[in-house]
This record gives sequence, C-alpha cells and structure tokens, in this order.
Amino acid sequence: MNITKENVYQLNAVVKIKLAPADYLDQVEKAIKEQSKKVRMPGFRPGMVPASHIKKLYGKSILVDEINKLLSDSLNQYITEQNLNVLGQPLPKTDDSYEPKWDFADEFEFSFEMGLAPEVKESFSAKDKVTYYKVRIDEETLQSRLKNIRRSYGKMTNPEVAEIDDVLYAELTQLSPDGSIFEGGITNTASVRLDLVEDEKIKKSLVGLKKDSTIDLDLQKAYKKDAHRIAHLLNIDEDLAKDLQSNFRLTVKNVNRIEEADMNQEFFDKIYGEGSVSTEAEFIEKMKEELIGIMQDNADRKLQQDIYEYGVKKFDLELPNEFLKRWLKASNENNMDDVQIAEQYDDFAKNLKWTLIANKIITDNKMEINPEEVVELAKKRIDAQFKMYSPQPLSEEQLAQYAMNFLQNREQANRLYEEVRSQRVFDLLKTIINLDEKEIDYNKFLEIK
Repeated sequence: MNITKENVYQLNAVVKIKLAPADYLDQVEKAIKEQSKKVRMPGFRPGMVPASHIKKLYGKSILVDEINKLLSDSLNQYITEQNLNVLGQPLPKTDDSYEPKWDFADEFEFSFEMGLAPEVKESFSAKDKVTYYKVRIDEETLQSRLKNIRRSYGKMTNPEVAEIDDVLYAELTQLSPDGSIFEGGITNTASVRLDLVEDEKIKKSLVGLKKDSTIDLDLQKAYKKDAHRIAHLLNIDEDLAKDLQSNFRLTVKNVNRIEEADMNQEFFDKIYGEGSVSTEAEFIEKMKEELIGIMQDNADRKLQQDIYEYGVKKFDLELPNEFLKRWLKASNENNMDDVQIAEQYDDFAKNLKWTLIANKIITDNKMEINPEEVVELAKKRIDAQFKMYSPQPLSEEQLAQYAMNFLQNREQANRLYEEVRSQRVFDLLKTIINLDEKEIDYNKFLEIK
C-alpha cells in the first residue's frame, strides 16, 4: 500500500491511496470464507457452501465492500499518524478517466480531498476589552414582575366595563372595503388582551367596551404589523397574516379581568414554598433577588455572545470554504441545495471558527470536563423545568434519578457536555479579558441587540 499527500493549497490537500492485490486479497478471501459459513443455499448443507461458489456469485460485491473498509481504516490511520487536523470528513475525488476492473488482480488508486484546519496563533489577553453589562433592578421592572405574579395566581371576574389590563373575549369578523361583513371571510373567536395592543389610540378605543359592544379596527395598525400575533388572534397562517389588509369587526362576548392575588401567607407559600417568607417585605426582597439573578444570567449570555463575536473577528481564521460547502452538501441528510448552503454557510463558518478557538483554549489550559459537571447541569435543567409547574422542589434523590434517565439519551448528553465545555471556556475568558463594566437599566438592556 502506498499513501501520499499533495497540498493543493495551505488548507486543502488530496490524499492518494494505491492498493496492490497483496494489500487486500487476504482480507477478501477471509470475508468470502466467512460468508460461505453463514449463507444458506438450496443443495448445500448449512455452513458447507464452497467458498469458490460464493466467490463466483458474490465475489465482486464482497471485494468492493472489503476495499471500502480497507480504504476507510487506512485513511483514518494515516490522518492519525500524520496528526492532520481535518475539518469535516474526506471526500472521494472522482476521476472519470479511471475505471477499476474489480477482478481480484487489479491495482487500485483512490483519491480523497480533505479540508485542513488553520493554525490558531492568536490568544486572548488583558488587552482585549469587552463591555460587561451590570443590569440595574428598577422599581418599574420590580412592580411589573410583582403584578404578573399576582395576576398569575389571581381569580377571574367579569366586570361590566373593560379597563386597560382586561381581556376581551370577542369575535373578530373580516370586513369588506366598504365596511360590510366579508362573505366567506375570516371569522374567529379569541381573547384580546388590551395591554398587548401597541397602537395607543386603538388601545384607548377598546377601554370602556361592554358585553355586545362592537368596534371596527385595523389589526395591522393595532399590532404594528406583528404577523405572529395577528395570525394567533385570527387562527391563520403567518404568511396570510402578513399580507392581510382588511379591517375587522370586534364583537365583545365577555369582559374578563384577573384580580390580583392578595399578598398573604397562602400566596407566599404558593410561590416560594411553605414558610420561606412570611411578610410582604420579605416576599418582595426574595423576588428582587430572583430578578437580579435572571437579569445577570441575561447579561452573562450577552457577554458570552459578545466575546464570541469579538473572538471570531480578532482571530480572523481562514477556512477551506469551497471544500466545506461541498462537504456540507455531500453529508447533509436533508439534501441541501447550493442556495440553502449559501444562505447558512456564514453562520456555520463562524461557529466552526469559534470551535477551533475554543479547542485551542482548552488544549493550552489542559482543561478537562468532569462527568459530574454534566450531571449537575442536567439536574439544574430538570429542577428549573419542574419549578415551572410546581413550587415544591424535587428531592436530591429524585433529581439524581431524573438526571441519569435524561443522560441515557446520547444526543442530550452530548448537548449538555458541549454546554458545560462552552461555559468553562467562557468562565476562563472572563478572568483573562478586560471586562469594561457598565451599569444599565433593565429596559435599556432589553433594547440592546
């Protein structure tokens, strides 16, 4: 066997593998004998079919299979021995002028194109500066959070007249341009939250409506062309909602109001568990701590994204782009076409560049991921999910059992492993990079892209 590598350019190479009969015949003959012991054929006892008969009937297909196995093993071994940092998988390079005979005496020559990873030469240091937002908890946000929680645990009433925080249970009927009911048009009964109406003039026109009141309105104007919200309200596809120009007649079926829950011990226990807090001041303080934690998590995610963007730009790694596009097309199970690959390639390339950067950081710092870290993250995710439905926490034993079951799924386990890995890199970079801390109000922080 003869294996050679030719560099097409710095990040592209072609590996050629030449096979003589001596390289593959023993392997093929062994496979034929094994097949003769397994196959069942009329006129032969089980396991007694002559190898020569198997070779005559299936020899060529067995030869092809064994050559492919040999090629795969040899190529992978060569990549390992030569310490090649390959991106994607090698792609067979076809030669229309070469056609193997597949006759058990043929000398084969196969070529494989491969993309090579660029060397990561840069590193992060204190000279690198990224803004780190410290989100302030303002009174408006605090009161909004308190109001939402109290409404979530409040009771439903049906007042006579609608106010700004009420919900209109109403029928929406499509109108013709002349204002009459559009025959065969869209009609749907839905809950219309007044606080979600974005146009202030239309919102004010809905305040004061009663049961059986009617009003004609422009939904595109009311929701500032939010196709998702309009589609949900009318129970139609978003594409149709996007182009919808008609006005709609809203007929009130009922006015619904959620009365906020009283700030008493029963309410406190429902939210934070029995006996956790006992006064309104303690409840608000605990809620404030919770909000600060949520906000800081958001700020950390923003910092992580900003470091990612900064790092990809700073390191400016070159990739074998044309090879990677061909590899994506060849390996994708969804049969992506050239247009789809062109649309998605930039994001793919950025993620790949960051992966190479992160790998260098992990190697340089001899970073190892402890399996227990993955288990702890799984427990954290499961605990958060259960808290959405019940204030009563799971026991440590229950969490551990759920986590073990969750991690039996290889795909889920790999995803959490990568998340832990990414977090470890991020935590390290926070200690290296110059973080320019900047205080910001929560509402202002939400406006940052």
